[in-house]
This record gives sequence, structure tokens and C-alpha cells, in this order.
Amino acid sequence: MIDSSHTIAMRSILDQIRQFEQKAQVKLDGPGSIGIRPALQTPVPEAPSTGFGSLLKNAVDSVNTVQTNAKKLSDAYERGGDVPLTDVVLAMQRSSVAFEATLQVRNQVMKAYEDIRNMPI
Repeated sequence: MIDSSHTIAMRSILDQIRQFEQKAQVKLDGPGSIGIRPALQTPVPEAPSTGFGSLLKNAVDSVNTVQTNAKKLSDAYERGGDVPLTDVVLAMQRSSVAFEATLQVRNQVMKAYEDIRNMPI
């Protein structure tokens, strides 16, 4: 399973994606609008002090750490070290789930980017 820090990072990334989608769906006022978005009626909550890029980097680094740990446990088991097989299997499953979650977030970010790019101006 993914530990709580990974879950928090992924939720934060998804929240930011949702905020970007909401901003993109704001309707423009008045006829003849030239694509300048008017001021929002309700303020959008400020993003955390860390930026989207740093959150994404931290999430990827966390996945890398989980994968590295799984590889080390696997190597230790193969060398005949004092590592239970169940620990190796659990570490490999954590690694797999963390990678799949990262892949799904990447797919959602790419979909949001494509949606924004294909919006009429």
C-alpha cells in the first residue's frame, strides 16, 4: 500500500488539477468578449506554499524511494540474507501500486492539458 505521505501528495496534486479545471470552466461575461477572464466572484483558495512542480517532484521521489527499497529487499533475499519473503512481496506490491498511482496521475494531468489546449479561444 501507499503510505500516508504519498496519499497526501497525490490528493494535493488532484486538488490542484481540479482547481485548474474549475478556473478553465469559468464563463466569460458579455458579448464580444476577447478571451480575458473577468475577476472571479468567489476567491479561489490559495495553493500551498509549495508549488505544483515541487509537489510533483516530491511524489515522484517518494515513488522512487519505495521502488529502490523494494529492489534492495529483493536483492538481499536473492543473496540469501535474513529477509522474509513476505516482506519482499509486500515491498514489491507497494512499489507496483505507487508506480500505478503515479502513472494514473500523469494520465489525468495529460488529459487536463489536452482539454485546455483544445479549448476554443
